[in-house]
Amino acid sequence: MKEVVVVSAVRTPIGAYLGSLKEHAAPALGAFAVKEAARQAGVAPQEIDECLMGNVLSAGVGQAPARQAAIFAGLPNTVRCTTVNRVCGSGLKTVMLGSQMIQTGDAQVVLAGGMESMSRAPYLLDKAREGYRMGHGKLIDAMIHDGLWDVYHNNHMGDSAELCASEKKISRADQDAFAKMSYQRALAAIEAGKFKAEMVPVPYTEGKEKRILDKDEEPFRAKLDKFGDLKPVFKKEGTVTAANASSLSDGAAAIALCSMDYAKKHGLKPLARILAQESFAREPEWFTLAPVGAIQKLLQKVGKKTNEIDLYEINEAFSV
Repeated sequence: MKEVVVVSAVRTPIGAYLGSLKEHAAPALGAFAVKEAARQAGVAPQEIDECLMGNVLSAGVGQAPARQAAIFAGLPNTVRCTTVNRVCGSGLKTVMLGSQMIQTGDAQVVLAGGMESMSRAPYLLDKAREGYRMGHGKLIDAMIHDGLWDVYHNNHMGDSAELCASEKKISRADQDAFAKMSYQRALAAIEAGKFKAEMVPVPYTEGKEKRILDKDEEPFRAKLDKFGDLKPVFKKEGTVTAANASSLSDGAAAIALCSMDYAKKHGLKPLARILAQESFAREPEWFTLAPVGAIQKLLQKVGKKTNEIDLYEINEAFSV
């Protein structure tokens, strides 16, 4: 099979919930990332075969979100587009699918990424089509209903985090400490300019003024000295708080993939090579430990041991 390489990788700043990016729908945010990924890759637009974009909160964003992002980004109408919903793994799954397309020869250049606007997730009015003859109707928060709710156990994903903390005996202090370290790392990286090469500035309006967001918002809003004062969110005697749980945010990211042969032929400089990929699934309430199984399967596939890996980057849904 063909060897797959990454030839560009970009993202928008991550906007805080109801923050600077709240006026942009998810496909609009996706368009900023897709456009810049294509530009930095140096690939002719007509050479792009497919645009794959992850999107979870699709209520109200309009038909075919990935295609919206591609067309708003200026890609030709001939580019095939697919929207993927695998909850937190949606964006990464598009990279996996794009890689497989190139490996099998079904595509030579693929743009893959994810886009989300939690700020613009609408409220839903169930049964409104039939009318309410008597009694009260109930508004349903699409953000929680479609993105943060375990339908199998009828509880919030945060309850699964509490389950993990309890079963694995991970203390509130340990979770807060990890969350602080994460914020400190983010702030240090921002201040050192580590994200500049990958950052796509996004315009927004504040009052009557037009502004540009070119840094992540949430790290600057966190009050690290107040972490210990926050009350648990999901259980009265719990350990998961708004500080040590993942924040509500808006943003998008995209990368360009192609075969090594294509990159050499067109003089493109690879940023990375995709050696292998793997997925893992288990009980819904134990999604918190799914990355463990995925890493174990992947290392076994490539014949590596844990101590042979120099850097692990793992999605941090909750500090636990």
